[in-house]
Parts: sequence; C-alpha cells; structure tokens
Amino acid sequence: MTIAVDVGKPVPWWKEPTKEQWLAWSAAWLGWTLDAFDFTIFLLIMLPISQEFHVPLTAVTAVFTLTLWMRLVGATASGWLSDRIGRKKPLMISIAWYSACNFIAALSPTFWFLFLFRTLLGIGMGAEWPCGAALAMESWPIRSRGFMAGVLQASWGIGALLSSAAYGLLYNSIGWRGLLMIGVIPALSIVYVRKFVKEPPVWLENRRLQRAEHREVRVPLLKIFKRGLLYNTLTACWWMASAFVVGYSIGGLFPTYLQRDLHLSPALVALPVMLQSVVFFLSGSLWGFAADRIGRRWAILIPVLITIPLTPFYLMTGNYTMILIFFTIQGAFGAGGMHTLHPAYLSERFPTEVRATAAGFVYHQGAIFGGLTAPVITYFATSWHLGFAVPMAAGTILGCISAAFAVLLGPETKGTVFKAELSVA
Repeated sequence: MTIAVDVGKPVPWWKEPTKEQWLAWSAAWLGWTLDAFDFTIFLLIMLPISQEFHVPLTAVTAVFTLTLWMRLVGATASGWLSDRIGRKKPLMISIAWYSACNFIAALSPTFWFLFLFRTLLGIGMGAEWPCGAALAMESWPIRSRGFMAGVLQASWGIGALLSSAAYGLLYNSIGWRGLLMIGVIPALSIVYVRKFVKEPPVWLENRRLQRAEHREVRVPLLKIFKRGLLYNTLTACWWMASAFVVGYSIGGLFPTYLQRDLHLSPALVALPVMLQSVVFFLSGSLWGFAADRIGRRWAILIPVLITIPLTPFYLMTGNYTMILIFFTIQGAFGAGGMHTLHPAYLSERFPTEVRATAAGFVYHQGAIFGGLTAPVITYFATSWHLGFAVPMAAGTILGCISAAFAVLLGPETKGTVFKAELSVA
C-alpha cells in the first residue's frame, strides 16, 4: 500500500513508501548487516586460529567452506517456513541462531568444537537471507525496488566494515575469541523485528487465496524444478554459483593473502578491507539506481565485465598503495557492484507462492561453489607454492566470464509487479 499521489506534483521516491514499508525494509537491512559482521570476522582471524590450535590453514578454511555449505540447509528450511507461515518469524529465528553460534564458538576449547559451531552458524546465516529479502522486496514500491535492493545487499559491506574495524582496533587486546564474542550483539535486533515489523500484504493475500481455494503449496522447492520454472531456476543457479566463486576468490582469502604472503600488520590488513567495504556499500546505491533505469541484467553485466581488467592491478603487485587503490575500486565499480542486485533480481524471477524458497535455494546453492573456492585456492597457493595471488586471480576472472553468460541467458525483470494471484499452486 502506498500513499496517494497528486499527478501534478510527483512524490519523491523516498516519500512514496509508508512507515510500515520502511520498517520492514529496515528489519531486513539490520539482519543482513549483522549477518555480515558475524561471518566476515572469521575471514580476518583464520591464520591466528590455525596457529593457536596448531592445525593447517587448509583445515581452518574448511570451516569457512562448511559454514557456506550449511547456508543452503538454513536457506531452504527458512524459505519453506517463510512461504508457509510468513517472513517475520523465520527472520527472528535466524538472527538468534547465528548470534548464539558465534558466541559459543568463541569459547571453543578445541579446534573441532569451533569447527562444529561455526558450521552450525551457517544454518542461521542462510536462513536470514530468503526471509529478509522477501520481506523487503515484497514490501517495497516498484519504482525504487532496484535501488533499495542494491542498498540492502550492499549493506554486507557495512557488516564487513564493522568486523574489519573491530579486528584492526581490538584484535591485539581481545584476540580472536573476543572478536567472536562480540557477535552475540545482533541478537538484540530481534526485539525490533518482533515489535515493529508486519507481514507484506501481497504474501498475506496469497496465503489467504491458497487456503480459500484449497491449493496450498506444501513443498515449494519441488515447484521451481517443474516445467515452466525449470529453465529460470537453472540459469539463476548458474548465475549465483558464478557470483559466489567471484566473490570468494576476491574477498574470502584476501586478508590471509596480505597476512601470509605480504606479512602485513593487522592495521594494514584491515585498511583495504575497510575501504572496499565502504565503497561496496556505496556501490549498492550506484548499481541499484542503474537497475531501475537500464534494467537488472545490464546493472549486473557491466560491473562483471569491469572486474576482469581490474583484478591484476591489486593482485599482481607487492605495492601496498596499488593494492589499496585498486582493491577499493573493485568494490565500487567491479565485483562489488555485481552482487548488489541479488534481492531484487531473484525475488522478481519467482512467483509469490515459492518466492522465499526459490530465492533462498538459488542464492545459497551458489554458496556450495563459493565454499569450495577457499580450499581450492589455498591448495594451489600452498601445495603448488604459487602464493595466493595467482589462484585468486584465476578464480575471479573465470567466475566473471561464467557469470556474464548466465545473466545474458536469464530474463529481464525490471518493472515486475508482485501479485497475490496463485501462479504455480
């Protein structure tokens, strides 16, 4: 529901949403940003964890891998629950889950204890995205949906910024355990979601129709693999798998590369990560704005193609200034931008009955491939004695080429109207 508009006096886009729509979007934003903090803090402390527990670095990157893989479990379960009982409750459950797991992991007496709870954290991480994305996109007016999707997804950069700032400022005093303990703070946001957020009207009406017509979708995951949606599902899965490979080839081991290969201090490691996180957040506005004008596909394709020539400038050099400048540029105009349209583009590709399940599954099956990225890169970097730069560059460039083809073969969804009518029930 939007406010009345005087035809002669157009309302600015930011005044079009109602209070309830702003509150719903803010809830998804909060959950995603804090999710990012809890996940990315681990990327900064993998090396000291391996040193404290006397385990190979590849074993610690396996924790990273399984955390990503378990996101698919959480996303599929949360998506199903969101399509059945609403977007709000699964969002609260997911935030409580990943906050608790991060805190418990900080108390680990052994590496395997940490391995277990960081793996379980992946379930909560995966659960947050589908319910949060559906809540935000279904609640938001169509005119600026792409822009706000970009801001929402790019808010991962704010979480990464907070984690890198915490690492740079606090690591020497509280260690990696203290940094993980801070991860319990996101649980406080549950109070906000419970008190202020309402279910999207389009979902409420869709569920009413399912019940009234006795056409309830009980297993939405199966629906997206049936005729009519199968091609869309497969090309979306291809796109997200490629995007995750690119994302984790760039950022997953970047702190480890700076620590192990270049032997930089915590402050020097944190600075490029912080700067890239800031511009990644700003890129959400840039590419979200573009998506509402030139379409979803071009707003993804352009930064994908920019990424390829940028990659050597920050990886194939030992010059810290060049690393700082070009890694930052990458976050704004390159790979950072290619990730900002995920909530809008995935939500618009699927009907209301299966939206959360479909978006959650497609997005997080990509995490399976993203999870393989870190150990594969680490294997070539250490066992083949290549260092991290070459395999990171290879993963980035090959992933970009794959992502470009997947997006070109997918549909354009700009202007999609979310409907309560039953489409696949």
